[in-house]
Amino acid sequence: MANEYVSLLDVAKMKNNDAAVPLIDETTKATPEITNASFRTISGRTYKTLVLLNKPTATFRGVNEGSEATKPIWTEREFQTYISTPRWAIDTAIADNAGPDDTPETLMTKVAMEQVRAQMVLFGNQFFYGVADQTSKGFAGLISSYDSTNMVVDAGGTTATTGASVWLVRFGIDSVQWIVGNDGEMKVNDVYIGDEFDASGKPYRAYKQDMTTYIGVQVASQNAVCRIKKLTEDSGKGLTDALIYKALAKFKVGMGPTAIFMNMRSLEQLRSSRTATNATGTEAPYPTAINNIPILVTESLSNTEALTL
Repeated sequence: MANEYVSLLDVAKMKNNDAAVPLIDETTKATPEITNASFRTISGRTYKTLVLLNKPTATFRGVNEGSEATKPIWTEREFQTYISTPRWAIDTAIADNAGPDDTPETLMTKVAMEQVRAQMVLFGNQFFYGVADQTSKGFAGLISSYDSTNMVVDAGGTTATTGASVWLVRFGIDSVQWIVGNDGEMKVNDVYIGDEFDASGKPYRAYKQDMTTYIGVQVASQNAVCRIKKLTEDSGKGLTDALIYKALAKFKVGMGPTAIFMNMRSLEQLRSSRTATNATGTEAPYPTAINNIPILVTESLSNTEALTL
């Protein structure tokens, strides 16, 4: 499914972050919560906006009768971006003697890909789970931003060490968006030679490089996210079509999710819950969508969630 929103790669291209473009292009493929999401840039590092908690009601009136004013319920929230500065380095003794096919430049590119990929996996994990507490360095995730009373389906699993969740998310300016601060800055600094230090504090010369990004997540409406929780390995407590449709029914008509996120175990539970596709008993294939909403498999979702989460 083509991404209909401004993606992180689009932001990098629009902001002429030429060095960041190949890194973003290669490293976000394993994180569909980044690749298939909506991004926006902000001028600074924080901004305030109204979050819709409840929609207004509507009514008719009779002739010569008044009608009571109704209004939606809003709350003002401040969204913040957080500093991400992955750094990588290679000992000059390795880089300068790696052979004709591995120059210092090519080696630094390889290391950069792995380092930025790790950073994207961290972003993906925080997208769902956020940080452990408000003093941690990172942004709040969906787990602390969604309506955990009304926008949740409980699968009823009881084995705490096998918990998982599936998230149905609507991306868009009035729903869920990633935000990139400092006008979309994703600055990859030039390679330079400087001191690195071993475990005992002794220096050695190394090729060094880093990348700076300011990133966060905005949930502008609590009606834009629904969670299926307590999916476990208990018998009958895995993911099924029935659970997904219960979650879909919680969205407003015309404001349904644009993506369904799950891990590989949940996808297999969904597949195995379906009947064979023909009379010979051929196994059902892995589903790729529900009601034309793409199923996006991610490693950012755990199989060992606490059931109290």
